[in-house]
Amino acid sequence: MSRRPLLHQLEIASVVVFRALHLGDMLCAVPALRALRAALPKAHITLVGLPWARQFARRFHHYIDDFVPFPGHPLLPEQEVSHEELTAFYAGLGARRFSLALQLHGNGAVTNDIVAGFSAGAMAGYCAGEGVATEHTVLFPYPGVGAEPDRLLSLLERLGACAAGDYLEFPVAQEDRQELEASGIAAGLVPGNYICVHPGARKRDKCWPPQRFAEVADRLAAEFGVGVVLTGSGEEADLAAEVARHMQARAINAAAPISIGAMAALMKNARLLVCNDTGVSHIAAGLRLKSVVIFSKADIARWAPLDRDRHRCIWDPDAQRSAAVLQHARALLAGTDANRQRRAGMWPYW
Repeated sequence: MSRRPLLHQLEIASVVVFRALHLGDMLCAVPALRALRAALPKAHITLVGLPWARQFARRFHHYIDDFVPFPGHPLLPEQEVSHEELTAFYAGLGARRFSLALQLHGNGAVTNDIVAGFSAGAMAGYCAGEGVATEHTVLFPYPGVGAEPDRLLSLLERLGACAAGDYLEFPVAQEDRQELEASGIAAGLVPGNYICVHPGARKRDKCWPPQRFAEVADRLAAEFGVGVVLTGSGEEADLAAEVARHMQARAINAAAPISIGAMAALMKNARLLVCNDTGVSHIAAGLRLKSVVIFSKADIARWAPLDRDRHRCIWDPDAQRSAAVLQHARALLAGTDANRQRRAGMWPYW
């Protein structure tokens, strides 16, 4: 693989990117998408993803020009397969004659065959075994370690793109703020005078107990005089209500059927987020909102936010480390940086 990087070899007019995953995973791909756009400013970039990600593509329209919903695959667990849509899906993508198909979905054990079916002029991505370098295909061995944004960004760099920053983004649009205002959820909240507590996750078996969230929220409310807003989707309203029942302080239950954008608009004006390892932790990273993230199952080195000063991650599968969560939440609210905590013996926090 000593040839010139692929992006420097080809005339690339169009790119199709495959990443059919949920919110947090998609936000981790933003640095790679930003690098791709910087490398190919005139190319037409199409994202193929889960149907929900149409809104992701609209939010990141400065990196993505078009979106095609993926009908699923039997070996990918994120969605049911719509078999009746498969023929038209692959035929439609093949007819568009993309210059390059970019596989940004895992190690390629399943997804490289999917992306090869797009019939693009060239294909690139990661693979599960030894690397591949042919005239039309470049696959690099999948890295076994590293943070998810860095793994994806490294692929783009090896293909010839220059990194345009490894930070996440989450643009909040005027329509997001208008939706939040119309919902009435934020009525009376003073920007910078409340914290958000997000007790849910897409899989509830990775959630910290409601009693633990309530304990931390009560202590922070008493010590810092902040309001507490319990966030979540409409399906998580019961979980937020359970946290509220365990609290002594009054909390606003903002777990409601509002959009991800409206929830981000609510979080944008908060002082802190306390949450499980779930998509909102990556929203917080994109908003530059300080956060404490509790992990219980996922690879913390892979999924923790990159800024370890602004975002503190606690490994607590047995729900026994509420004191550590509280300790780092206090430090973030008080403005104590990570280096001072290390010198004070409050480290490591994983």
